[in-house]
Amino acid sequence: MYLVVEGPIGVGKTSLSRRLAARYSAELKLEVVEENPFLAPFYENPAAFAFQVQVFFLLSRFKQLSQLSQGGLWTGGVVGDYLFAKDFIFAAMNLKDHEFSLYNDLYSHLSPRLPTPDLVVYLRADVDVLLRRIEQRGRSFEQDMQAAYLSDLSGRYDEYFRSYSGNLLTIEAGDIDFVSDAGHESRLMALIHASLAGEKVGA
Repeated sequence: MYLVVEGPIGVGKTSLSRRLAARYSAELKLEVVEENPFLAPFYENPAAFAFQVQVFFLLSRFKQLSQLSQGGLWTGGVVGDYLFAKDFIFAAMNLKDHEFSLYNDLYSHLSPRLPTPDLVVYLRADVDVLLRRIEQRGRSFEQDMQAAYLSDLSGRYDEYFRSYSGNLLTIEAGDIDFVSDAGHESRLMALIHASLAGEKVGA
């Protein structure tokens, strides 16, 4: 089993991924965020650091996910809190002209080498919900994030998943609190389990 949780910044990907990994006794693959040395400077000056931050993420994510294609390096199930295509979504938003062209060349060579998830759980939420959750988790470099940026990002996620061809479950994360409400968590887990089994579900 290879299960991925995706969605915009602050929507609850990592929290849900941890619960799913525990439920299925699966290996947890979390993206490298704080270790990106260009991320904090990027939020202060996006134009100057966009290319560096994207290439760091591209290579670190590829290195991590490529292990899933190498026999003997993992057994059983894997739950991740990002899809490799996430990198392209952010790059298309942040890079321009020759930088995006160079990035796109790198991405197009790396992406086909990675496995396809058995299920992607797409968590989406309104911008006010995202801003509240970003504030609650307290990462210093995220605290000045603008609503317009999150709105643009959320729209790009929606656009990507409208044409996603794999197994997909879309969840309105603003309507549920799976972190502190056991009933919400139980219903969400049931939806995900049914989707993994190939059953038609309504979120």
